[in-house]
Amino acid sequence: MCPNCRAFITSRDKVCPYCGERTGPTYVQRNPGDFALGGLIPQAHFTTILILMINAGLYIATELLSNKYGGGNRAEMIALWALGGKFWESVVQEHQWWRLVTAGFLHGGLVHILMNSWVLYDLGAQVEQVFETPRFLVIYFLSTVGGFYLSLRMSHAPSIGASAGITGLIGAMIAFGVLNRSSLGTAIRNFYLRWVVYILAMGLFPGFRTDNWAHIGGLAAGFVVGYVAGTPVRSTHTREAFWRGAAALCVVVTAFCFWQVFRNFPSPDQLR
Repeated sequence: MCPNCRAFITSRDKVCPYCGERTGPTYVQRNPGDFALGGLIPQAHFTTILILMINAGLYIATELLSNKYGGGNRAEMIALWALGGKFWESVVQEHQWWRLVTAGFLHGGLVHILMNSWVLYDLGAQVEQVFETPRFLVIYFLSTVGGFYLSLRMSHAPSIGASAGITGLIGAMIAFGVLNRSSLGTAIRNFYLRWVVYILAMGLFPGFRTDNWAHIGGLAAGFVVGYVAGTPVRSTHTREAFWRGAAALCVVVTAFCFWQVFRNFPSPDQLR
């Protein structure tokens, strides 16, 4: 991808055939052998992989806790509540607002986490490439919070899942397509708009326990952040420092929210 106009070019192009700017070395040329965990995880996807690992760890914890209390839907709901799912009474009446963050890392059932993981792995790499890691983190965090906040306002039903953050990443890519006023930008915008239609339509079918309010809230938040943030192309040092600081703040707030899960973890009597 050209660092100037973001058009897709080959790795052999030294000058972008679309805008005429020099492309510079590729990521692999700049960082040869730059991989995490002994080469198992490409560094360019490290943030996405880390989120997937957290999701997987919490899914295992949910299953273990659910089985501890007999299994079944009721035990699973208790486990999701204990681990920080979005439950209206806990957020509004007990002021546990940190659940709007932690709910985005929980999943109910194997199909749920596999579907979200597949989409996040594919989409996250694209968003990281276009927006780079600091903006990616801010988009994902604010989309998760925005999605579950709208869900909280519009529905009393419990809600969990990475799809609020995922739809936020889609919203950011739509914003990128809107800002990129070219045939490529139009193609990107239309491609991700179709994703939105598929996701929202799926939520209308009976049997799919999806939270379309969380999807809409995440989509809106992601679009706004993506539109305001823009891409790192021709950015200033001050602007990039701001986004690195914002990303660090999102990580700290997320860690604090999980500490609140630990701090407020219910006693065995409360889990019955």
